Amino acid sequence: MTLKDRLDEDQKAALRSGEQLRLSVLRLLRSAIHYAELDRGGLLDDDGVMAVLSKQAKQRRESIEEFRKGNRPDLADKEAAELAILQEYLPSQASREEVEAIARQVISEVGARGRQDLGKVMPLVIAKLRGKADGRVISQVVQEFLSQL
Repeated sequence: MTLKDRLDEDQKAALRSGEQLRLSVLRLLRSAIHYAELDRGGLLDDDGVMAVLSKQAKQRRESIEEFRKGNRPDLADKEAAELAILQEYLPSQASREEVEAIARQVISEVGARGRQDLGKVMPLVIAKLRGKADGRVISQVVQEFLSQL
């Protein structure tokens, strides 16, 4: 069963059970997938759907942060509930230690010598951690390691 099929089945189940929040999130997600398919000019595979899911989760995280800064805990809580639903479909997130281990491995493979090699290291680390870690965490870890060289 593809990820899109799973989303369809879960949307039908949410409709039957009356889970309004889950239904709303899944409808928005299906819409985002549809627009991504239109932009691409074809159907998305599971990796493409995962990219859309990651983008939606990132938007929710950023919204939560901004709503908390703006003293709007009600909206932050709503976004957090939506994020929890999205995370059910995302792979489990890598810990900082796992990100550090992969960053060390890539830095040694590439033979990076400092911050000037950031452009060589980042794409490889991101490729290995696609969907499993936040880009900000990856960037932060890589920059820390490269500045120590």
